[in-house]
Amino acid sequence: MEHTPDPSFLRYLSAKKMVDDRALHPRVWDLLACSLPRSQADRPLRVLEVGMGIGTMLERLLDRRALTCAEYSGIDALEDNVQEARRRLPLYAASPGYQATAPDPQGRLTLQQTDRVISVGFEAIDLAGFLARESGRRRWDLLMANAFLDLIDVPPTLPALLSLLVPGGLFYFTINFDSATAFEPEVDPRLDRQIARLYHQTMDQRLVHGRRSGDSHTGRHLFAQLVRAGATILDIGASDWIVFPRSGAYQHDEEYFLEFILSTIHSALKDHPELDEREFEQWIAMRREQIDRGELLYLAHQLDYLGRVEA
Repeated sequence: MEHTPDPSFLRYLSAKKMVDDRALHPRVWDLLACSLPRSQADRPLRVLEVGMGIGTMLERLLDRRALTCAEYSGIDALEDNVQEARRRLPLYAASPGYQATAPDPQGRLTLQQTDRVISVGFEAIDLAGFLARESGRRRWDLLMANAFLDLIDVPPTLPALLSLLVPGGLFYFTINFDSATAFEPEVDPRLDRQIARLYHQTMDQRLVHGRRSGDSHTGRHLFAQLVRAGATILDIGASDWIVFPRSGAYQHDEEYFLEFILSTIHSALKDHPELDEREFEQWIAMRREQIDRGELLYLAHQLDYLGRVEA
């Protein structure tokens, strides 16, 4: 039977791109661009992105002309995301002037400009399987993870992740949630605080295949975790999601983005024993009405990290 992708999550990831674009800390990004090693045809920059979604971080690298000669590999656990990334990339790359070749037998395609050659491959595989397969085999010059590390159990995973880098290799870990969610205007200050607290708690208690998978304080905890893993941190910057209406309207499908966030909170807390069901449903309904009227502001606090692994 042919698989039909989930359009709601794919649409959310597409809508999230513009929110992430505004959120990514510009100083940390600029330092990354300045710190990338020089590359050439016989020694391309090797880039790995874990949890790459639909390929939006690669699109940013193309927009900002950060890559000259490069081999990019992106992995994601969801086949739908990988298929969407493969569909989007040739269309997207045409705008900044890249020509895309047909995929080779390994599924990699090549983006070319006059002075730029970028080989691209996407793979549907979960991180644990990828780490098990690649340990001691391949290494990369740059490792990226965007809005991903707060979805995994970082302490036991981070050393294996960093081991994928060459000595002196860079990591760029962005949009790491750090335990602050706010909606304005207030509905009920007490209830607003309770819902945020319980929602963060579900992140700390989340299990995937029986294993811990998430931390509502990933942003701040990542500092000590990286230091313990022997990494050198080059810079840290806030990358808050801030979504608000302009002249009573949201831009770039941000209304859908907000609806998806509310639906996520609703699913996480529905039937929670500490919440009055009727009160919570009314809260969700009121927040949706605020979106419909172009009144709701949403804020989530996050942190970006850039660093290096030493020899």
